[in-house]
Amino acid sequence: MFAAIVNFIQRAVLQGTPLLYGATGEIITEKSGNLNLGIPGIMYIGAISGVVGGFFYQSNTDEVDVFLAILIPLLCCLLGSVLVSLLYCFLTVTLRANQNVTGLAITTFGVGVGNFFGGSLIKIVKSEVPYLALVKIAKAYKTTFPFADGLGDIGNLLFKYGFMVYLAVIIAVVAGFVLNKTRVGLHLRAVGENPATADAAGINVARYKYFSTCIGGMIAGLGGLFYIMDYSNGIWSNNGFGDRGWLAIAIVIFATWKPSLAIIGSYLFGALYILFNYINVPMQFIPLIQMLPYLVTIIVLIVISMRDKRENQPPAHLGLSYFREDR
Repeated sequence: MFAAIVNFIQRAVLQGTPLLYGATGEIITEKSGNLNLGIPGIMYIGAISGVVGGFFYQSNTDEVDVFLAILIPLLCCLLGSVLVSLLYCFLTVTLRANQNVTGLAITTFGVGVGNFFGGSLIKIVKSEVPYLALVKIAKAYKTTFPFADGLGDIGNLLFKYGFMVYLAVIIAVVAGFVLNKTRVGLHLRAVGENPATADAAGINVARYKYFSTCIGGMIAGLGGLFYIMDYSNGIWSNNGFGDRGWLAIAIVIFATWKPSLAIIGSYLFGALYILFNYINVPMQFIPLIQMLPYLVTIIVLIVISMRDKRENQPPAHLGLSYFREDR
């Protein structure tokens, strides 16, 4: 029984980790006032960028070096994610395009780009199945602590994960510290709450919006890379992400824009996402169980709205373009 519980928690952590990357990245972005609904597309582009880098490295070497197997896809992922984030910033900050429409366009664009290049790589290897396998690269990403097996169930529960699981938690903790305890975080929150006042105080609003959105996009892109290289064991298949990018955005609301709560929310959503695999219910009730993450988000949103505490509300200028001339 305990072994089954450990297995469930492990799967929940693995399922929740890409959500944590996406939620942390979106929290950082939204704190600047940018509502980036393109996070699902950015995660997709981060994943395919890492896959492309890993594919060409694996195809051109006889023996995979662990360090390069991790570094090359990681750098490619970050590069792809920051480029599409810069595109979003150029459209919404510089050209002042509607953030909702731009974000949705980025998501559609990201999924299309991912499927195009993923399908192209599958054709290159002349695979008889509709997916691409980067098993050697994935092995490097899934390397766990060598002492985990010697600790029994405790080792499996705490130390039987690849490095990106721990990196996600570290990034969320650091993000929370920066946002709440540093001058950079104070300026960033000021930009999201009242950019006109921040501008009058000498804070470069556009620079902070660009910076936070690009950093948030790169973090979200790592969620896509983790999903392919760790969770899916290096297997890329078109349209294989499901709705995880949208779940990450939902977690931002659940966590009330706090990275520390996003850690709990991501693993909780990860558990709810796979719950139907571990309980015996009639088939007709499975869709209801799969809806639980979204139902929880709606309930939290209602509770937050009823309590009306300012610290639990989104940034006041979220989703709105800043016109300096209107100051």
